[in-house]
Amino acid sequence: MPIAPLLARYGYLAIFVGTVFEGETILVLGGVAAHARYLELWGVLVAAFAGTLVGDQLYFQLGRHRGRAFLERRPRWRARVARVQRRLQGRETALILGFRFLYGIRTVTPFVLGMSGVAPLRFALLNAVSAAAWATVVGCAGYALGTAAGQLLGHARRYEEMLFAAIVLVGASVWIVRWTRGRREARDPDAIP
Repeated sequence: MPIAPLLARYGYLAIFVGTVFEGETILVLGGVAAHARYLELWGVLVAAFAGTLVGDQLYFQLGRHRGRAFLERRPRWRARVARVQRRLQGRETALILGFRFLYGIRTVTPFVLGMSGVAPLRFALLNAVSAAAWATVVGCAGYALGTAAGQLLGHARRYEEMLFAAIVLVGASVWIVRWTRGRREARDPDAIP
């Protein structure tokens, strides 16, 4: 099945949904798709901004209103929550602005910030700034990857689907490694650096 109609119909929605749940890979794919002119770069960036903002606000509110009870049911999060709590001390603003760029704690950080008593309006404003920066940096990196791949492969559009498949494969591999590592951390929280 050709990829162009699927991307035209569901591309922005897929980017929005993917970035609600931590979508670096999907945003890079969106950037590549924008370079290939399947999507508009500005649309990719807006969808990613909105998705990551909504996701992080939800996690923040979850931490704020149900933090301890939610954490009790998710032992896999405990080690990451402890890492975020250590980083939070005295560096609240820097953590809010930069957590999206830190491997392994992106999802739990807004949750911990909600549990820690950070003012909701302050978090929302700083979160919006951070979401805009993240969407722009990662989306443009995907666009640049598309540019580099285009130059490497020439103008042979037949290789674009292979490039998408390769990026999806790499993204799925990263997700499996993270998931496996998370399960290992939940079994042995003292093994975390």
